[in-house]
Amino acid sequence: MTIKETLLASIENKIDAYMELVKIMYDNPEIGNEEFETMKLLVNYLDSVGFKTTSGYIVPTGFLGEYDTGKPGPTIAVMCEYDALPEVGHGCGHNLIAGIGVATGEAVKAIIDQFGGKLLVVGTPAEENFGGKVSMSEAGVFDDVDVALMVHPGSQNGVGGRSNALNPIKFEFFGKNAHACDPASGASALDAAVMSYLQINLLRQFAAPHTYIHGVIKDGGEAANVIPGYASMEYYFRAPTIGYAKELTEKAVQAVAGICQANGVTFKTSTYECPYEDTVINYKLADILAEKYAELGVEDVQPVDEVASGSTDVGAVSYRCPTIQGNIKICGPEVGGHTKEMAAATLSPEGQSGLIKAAQGLSLTILELLEHPEVLAEVKAEFDETMAKLG
Repeated sequence: MTIKETLLASIENKIDAYMELVKIMYDNPEIGNEEFETMKLLVNYLDSVGFKTTSGYIVPTGFLGEYDTGKPGPTIAVMCEYDALPEVGHGCGHNLIAGIGVATGEAVKAIIDQFGGKLLVVGTPAEENFGGKVSMSEAGVFDDVDVALMVHPGSQNGVGGRSNALNPIKFEFFGKNAHACDPASGASALDAAVMSYLQINLLRQFAAPHTYIHGVIKDGGEAANVIPGYASMEYYFRAPTIGYAKELTEKAVQAVAGICQANGVTFKTSTYECPYEDTVINYKLADILAEKYAELGVEDVQPVDEVASGSTDVGAVSYRCPTIQGNIKICGPEVGGHTKEMAAATLSPEGQSGLIKAAQGLSLTILELLEHPEVLAEVKAEFDETMAKLG
């Protein structure tokens, strides 16, 4: 068989094993930073196929599968996500992402000795809220990586797109308790929170396009006849860049400061979840994945989505090395993300087909970079140029 045929056959011939991993994760969902059994499951599989593995890598539920040819060459990282959501389980399809990553890693391992370099399968937990990739990026995991790749399942095929930066901020208000019939003796933390909520909402009108401000009042008092001495709100500030997300945050903080002064209340802010950077696009990588999808007969492949919407910790990786997060279709547009229906789609015939096509697309993309060092040089040159523009 040719090298290409070896890659494709590896994934197709072992699809039952990969889908068994996907199903076990579906049946036993674990939320972010609690994926200990899932980590063991994936590490045990990588062990069994010849990877050198490390559990509890950087973060307690992270892992690393490594295969070093011992020859000069690029370092390629394939990323796995595997955290679930409360109530809906794997409604974001991370169990399938893990299956795609493992399948890609095993296929590329079978051929990389012919080229040299190092192959990493990186288990990146807690994507939904706590940013495993952020912790790993800050620890330098991707600093010496030439390319990092993954594919996310959903309702369309594509080569990925931009994501919004996310700044999660908690506001806490400190007033003074008093009997509700003696309000002059107290200072209402709830009043300050409600006024702050309204004022922050008014910022939306003056925010740049494709930015989002959304929050909730978490604490507002315990009894109607007591002036609340404590209240809190949790907010997400999302924007096309992390710089603008922080700018919006600062405007909100200034508004809250004025409101608290007027109400005789103090406040403090804290970052209650992991901030996410926006995703830096590598168009050369996107073109290669689109080309490989076409070779595999994947239809209606969407180009790079230039309008950011959601947020992902993949952004942190994209600031460290050339990165791509493609998309693979496993359901129709009527199925929304973060739903039980999306979770069920990971086990469907379309989910199995999606795993095969996504892993094959990534494997062929990696093969292109291994066979043609000049193409990899173009990918890295684009990354360097983009980062220089970002400052």
